[in-house]
Amino acid sequence: MIWRRRLDARAGAEILAVATLYLANEGKIVVVAPPEEAEAALAAMRSHPLGACAAIAGRVQQGEPGRVTMRTVFGGRRIVDMLVGEQLPRIC
Repeated sequence: MIWRRRLDARAGAEILAVATLYLANEGKIVVVAPPEEAEAALAAMRSHPLGACAAIAGRVQQGEPGRVTMRTVFGGRRIVDMLVGEQLPRIC
């Protein structure tokens, strides 16, 4: 079911010509934990029904200050730029 929602989000973003990386996503949390505590934090989140799909999404490494990069689906790296312009309005 989670996989299907990701496809729906991607398809909707493509129709609107926006990048899913910059869309608001309410009800989510990003936790930054020391590497030696990451697995314990992940297990704690997964122990709750709302955290069943919790996952480690990345890691902090030394590099150029203020620069965020991500690995692409092809295995390359790209810079994650700051959002330019307005974020889509939230419909709540």
